[in-house]
Amino acid sequence: MAPKERPQGSAKRTTTRGASDGFTADERAAMKARAQELKAEARANRSRADGERDVLAKIAEMRGSDRAMAERLHAIVTANAPTLSPKTWYGMPAYAKDGKVVCFFQSAEKFDARYATFGFSDQANLDAGSMWPTSFALKELTAADEAKIVRLVKKSVR
Repeated sequence: MAPKERPQGSAKRTTTRGASDGFTADERAAMKARAQELKAEARANRSRADGERDVLAKIAEMRGSDRAMAERLHAIVTANAPTLSPKTWYGMPAYAKDGKVVCFFQSAEKFDARYATFGFSDQANLDAGSMWPTSFALKELTAADEAKIVRLVKKSVR
């Protein structure tokens, strides 16, 4: 007995129409934004001025205390770690060394959070024993907070 031949193109489609047809509008918007950011990162890696312009544009989009803190943090980082290059990172102001993010600011508004965040990546030289903080919640910036951030930013680039 010879095996039966399967007719070409007879496989059934197992997907259904509807919710699984593709990406949601939010997902498409996020992908488009990320593609634009990758282009901006490429520009920032070529030119510090382009990176600075992109970061200042992101800060200008912020409102209220987020914007005030981001402006102050930008001034602190650029004054105390001039070797870091401003760039955007996931839509946030960030500062990189050799193209790799060292520190960043995340506005509270971006993720509808109670507080903004100033954080450091694993590229920052903040190691202190077997455990150390890498991000800080910010509701406002006091003079003492600014002094601590200055010390951390300087230490991060040693």
